[in-house]
Amino acid sequence: MHETILIIDYGSQYTQLIARRLRELNVFCIVYPYHKISMRLIGKLKPSGIILSGGPNSVLDRDAPKLNNFILKLSIPILGICYGLQLICSHLGGKIHKSKSREYGYALISIFKKSSLLTGLKKNNNQVWMSHGDHVVKIPNEFEITSKSNNNLISSIENKKNKIFGLQFHPEVFHTKQGKRILYNFLFKVYQLKLQLKNKAVICGLSGGVDSSVTAYLLNKAIGKNLYCIFVDHGLLRKNESKEVTKIFIKKFKKNFIKVDASKLFIKKLLNISDPEKKRKIIGKTFIEVFEKESKKIKNVNYLAQGTLYPDVIESVSFFGGPTAKIKSHHNVAGLPKKMKLKIIEPLRELFKDEVRQVGKKLKLSSTLLNRHPFPGPGLAIRIPGKIDNDKIRLLQEVDDVYISYLKEKKLYDKIWQAFAVLLPVKSVGVMGDERTYNYCVALRAVTSVDGMTADFYMFKQNDFNELSSRIINTIKGVNRVMYDFTSKPPGTIEWE
Repeated sequence: MHETILIIDYGSQYTQLIARRLRELNVFCIVYPYHKISMRLIGKLKPSGIILSGGPNSVLDRDAPKLNNFILKLSIPILGICYGLQLICSHLGGKIHKSKSREYGYALISIFKKSSLLTGLKKNNNQVWMSHGDHVVKIPNEFEITSKSNNNLISSIENKKNKIFGLQFHPEVFHTKQGKRILYNFLFKVYQLKLQLKNKAVICGLSGGVDSSVTAYLLNKAIGKNLYCIFVDHGLLRKNESKEVTKIFIKKFKKNFIKVDASKLFIKKLLNISDPEKKRKIIGKTFIEVFEKESKKIKNVNYLAQGTLYPDVIESVSFFGGPTAKIKSHHNVAGLPKKMKLKIIEPLRELFKDEVRQVGKKLKLSSTLLNRHPFPGPGLAIRIPGKIDNDKIRLLQEVDDVYISYLKEKKLYDKIWQAFAVLLPVKSVGVMGDERTYNYCVALRAVTSVDGMTADFYMFKQNDFNELSSRIINTIKGVNRVMYDFTSKPPGTIEWE
């Protein structure tokens, strides 16, 4: 019930369409009839927002369904649709009249004032679906008219301060062309982030991966220049990744992009550590130390934002406090130190990877960023089982580069959810040029998935296996054996550690 939208039904034939659109936007919602709404129910559900549906009645009728007095005092976002809009207006001192020119079916609206609810719509001639015989003639105090129909009737209003919005048309029906976008705008967390963060500065741990990139773009939209993106090079990145990430994000965030080279610090702390859980916790703790050190250089910083996703959480701790088994500690969840000066902001915490990509698409991230394969926060540290040193890191970077370059060259990269190489902690005997070799073995992994919760190995063609093995061994000195991981999730996890 953590992120619940309560839909209060006033008898509209479209109420279940509202619920369906919310589900399509990956938002949990509950529908309750208006006469069953009580303070006790609200206290139990703890909704993040409320939608008032349309209905067949007129608010001018004596026996028309009413709006509970406490609803508009809850300090949560409220959206009134059609009858819901008229209820809000009449309840707060506005006026409703019977319409001489009633609006049913297709209508066109034009936007008169910038509105967070109508973001993404054209200024003029937006197609919507109307179904009303009454209309608003006077809006309540502190409200603004944001759009009107081609009949010059009020089509939408809002009170930004109190987060109360009203639509005379129906965004939930198919014939309102941008209806789903409007509902998305109402549900989206930008407004909640603005309210929560206010004028506080936020630092975002930016790795250049999909999750942290979407988090950064989302926060940038919410708080603008109060966001500082800190990219920590922990020395465990892929080949040339530090330069590539810097080039992309310094262009987007300019002076608010801060690069920190902490590679020596991380490698020093990881020396002689072979246990994967210890590695993750050391990395998580060290990240926080770096972020807190950098935060002291910026005024008014209270928050650290992370690109934590639901699969990270569910593998680390039970999301709802139930008996879910802990699989491994993700560095940004269970790997965090208990005593922290910064408060954590995780706007994507309840989403899966595919949903994060949908959010990123809405935020207009480049396809290059959105379609990158997942890369773990601890980086190559968990792709080198056993002890870590700089020589192993450089070797694995080269192997990974050959592998990923091959996938892109053969147009296989976008068919695979995640691909990577693992440098095994064993060496084997080989023969090259009639001479004995004793070099490292590497394992290649490639999986297909939708949400990362389950995955299956990707079956390459025989020729791909042959060419990959040949390229890696012939190109990279120090490797003489290549293996492929034919394990699904479950029983394995996607990463090895």
